[in-house]
Amino acid sequence: MITLSGVHKAFGPNRVLRGVDLALPKGQSMVIIGGSGTGKSVLLKCILGLVTPDAGTIELEGQDVTKGDRDAFLARFGMLFQGGALFDSLKVWENVAFRLLRGHQALPKDQARDIAIEKLRRVGLKPTVADQFPAELSGGMQKRVGLARAIAAAPEVIFFDEPTTGLDPIMSGVINTLIREIVVELGVTAMTITHDMSSVRAIADRVAMLHDGLIRWTGPVAEMDAAEDPYLQQFIHGRAEGPIESVR
Repeated sequence: MITLSGVHKAFGPNRVLRGVDLALPKGQSMVIIGGSGTGKSVLLKCILGLVTPDAGTIELEGQDVTKGDRDAFLARFGMLFQGGALFDSLKVWENVAFRLLRGHQALPKDQARDIAIEKLRRVGLKPTVADQFPAELSGGMQKRVGLARAIAAAPEVIFFDEPTTGLDPIMSGVINTLIREIVVELGVTAMTITHDMSSVRAIADRVAMLHDGLIRWTGPVAEMDAAEDPYLQQFIHGRAEGPIESVR
């Protein structure tokens, strides 16, 4: 579905991506792991076209992401942001239906609201939540609203940026289960950025480890624990000693 070949990106002297090669199979869930500052978010922004790579190519089903109709390209994506990124001044249903209410193909308000309530139900929220404001919800409920918004426009690809950050272990498990169910039900291609190894094991079909601007290892999640790459093993087991230098 998405193919990256030799992708480089630097900000001044800081070479963040140094030749990333990666393929995201259609209909599968790929999880990108790696330490803070290794370029995971920059990689995601390059795919979305928010950042322009210095070199290399990124293709969506064989088409260069930098060419063609930008609006049509972005319409194929959904996004669950790390901090929720809900609009405080909009009601919950308006947040979920945000994309549906805008653009040249905007839906009537009543129809958009019905879709929003349906998506809220899908993530385990009652219709009464629809008319509340984000500030009235718990962190876990806000994350569910963000997930409902991500799937509202029936995207082909969904990005999840640290989906369990700030949540307790129980709610993290709930969100992981919802993500896995939705990916399977909708048949979407998913890419997740996370530090949470419980999330990796719960939602991944494939895993890729990004370190020092390069993909160190990629493969099925079932093969992750037996992989011999020392960078991968240090990271997934949280070891202080190993090739990844820690700041002390």
